[in-house]
Order: sequence, then structure tokens, then C-alpha cells
Amino acid sequence: METKWSKVIIHASAFFAPFLVPILFFLISTDEEVKGISIQALLFQIVMWVLIAIAGILSFVLIGLPFLLIFGIMTFIVPIIGIVKAISDEPWRYPIVGRWV
Repeated sequence: METKWSKVIIHASAFFAPFLVPILFFLISTDEEVKGISIQALLFQIVMWVLIAIAGILSFVLIGLPFLLIFGIMTFIVPIIGIVKAISDEPWRYPIVGRWV
């Protein structure tokens, strides 16, 4: 039960503290699954913000606008999917970075 709500908090932290909460849960948790999710959440946020920055730069030549839109939507939708999966106790990995961890 504790693991389930820890995962929900980690996924939801994308909306209020996308870097701080996953780092804290990684440091204080003893559960390996929670540690894995916290690393994935942190890496996902870092990768998405780098991609958004690159797309923002490329938007000056218009090619970055669709990517900016897609990456921006992904930054909000993916954590919501993670929250739903965590509440229903289904295993789930973040796209892009899930296989790295």
C-alpha cells in the first residue's frame, strides 16, 4: 500500500516539483521498485525539458513548432498515465527512459 502511494506521488510530482520529489524518494525509500520509478521520472523530466529546449530553438525556423507541441503535451500526459497505472497497481515504465533504468 505504501509503495502504491509513493509511486502516485512520484508521478504527480511532475506538476509541482519534477526534480526534487523523485530525488527525495530515491534517497529515502528502501523499495527497489519505488527507486526505479523515481529514477525514471527524474530522467524523463530531464530528457523532456532538453527536447523542449531544442524544439524551442528550432521553432525559429518553424520545424520545431510541431515538436514543441508534441513534447509539451507528453510532459503533461505521461505522468497522468503513470498516476492511473500506479493507482491500479499495474507495472509501467516511462517512455523513452524506461528501458534505460
